[in-house]
Amino acid sequence: MGKRAAASRGRRRRGARGGGGGGGRRGPAGRIVLASLTLVGVCLGGGAALAHWRAADATTDAGAPARQPVAEPPHARAPVAPPRADRDSPPRRDEPGAPASVPSSGPGTFTTARAHGVRTGSGTPRRYSVQVENGIDLSPTGAAAEIERIMAHPRGWAAHGRGSFQLVTQDADFVIRIATPKTADALCAKQGLDTGGELNCETVDGVVVNLKRWTLGSPTFAGPPAEYRHLIINHEVGHELGISRHLGCGGPGKPAPVMMQQIKGLDGCTSNAWPYDTAGRYIDGPLVS
Repeated sequence: MGKRAAASRGRRRRGARGGGGGGGRRGPAGRIVLASLTLVGVCLGGGAALAHWRAADATTDAGAPARQPVAEPPHARAPVAPPRADRDSPPRRDEPGAPASVPSSGPGTFTTARAHGVRTGSGTPRRYSVQVENGIDLSPTGAAAEIERIMAHPRGWAAHGRGSFQLVTQDADFVIRIATPKTADALCAKQGLDTGGELNCETVDGVVVNLKRWTLGSPTFAGPPAEYRHLIINHEVGHELGISRHLGCGGPGKPAPVMMQQIKGLDGCTSNAWPYDTAGRYIDGPLVS
């Protein structure tokens, strides 16, 4: 733009010098014409200079090539849900995001989650509290909130008239304790149960959840640990509701009953974390113990 403006000014100056006819002195009319042409030239030249100045102010380098669009980095894109195949087994410890380890033991003392939830479901009211063993990396409040959501799930016990449940801090009808494997074994052994550092159990005052199962899930369960936690709570609360006998697989390819000990094998059934199916039917099976 600057070069074109300068050339235009040069052409206008040459035209002004030849505008009076021949050489020599100019008459009054010639001087008037010359003055007019000179004034026009100055205005046009100044306008071109002003246009050049404004263009320079708008862009630092008008001759620089246009900036090419930069591809959006992959991490800035909206997350995509993982395929179902990624959920066919619990995460291995060498996989990103898998817990590095689960402590095998703790002090055997517990902190009760300070919470007061909304009653959910219908039927006999049951108040429960949540306790987490001290010294482990698990928030009592966070665990209680997750258990409350499990209790209120549309395929859970409360949604089908098997009782109403309410999270409380004190005066609970039963307690859900999340404990390290050795502490869980000790609590379950008081009921004559051998949990071998792996299993959960029901006690006289509630439920004991093995931290290993809560954190890692089960190698026999085709789903993530978060889904397996539904199975833990639904199975143990089922015992709390008076279902003392375990169930077996109802047939090859059918969903396993929630009262089946799925950690010991599925016997042809598919993994399932809820007592009822999506149509509201109870998932049953033959009595095994």
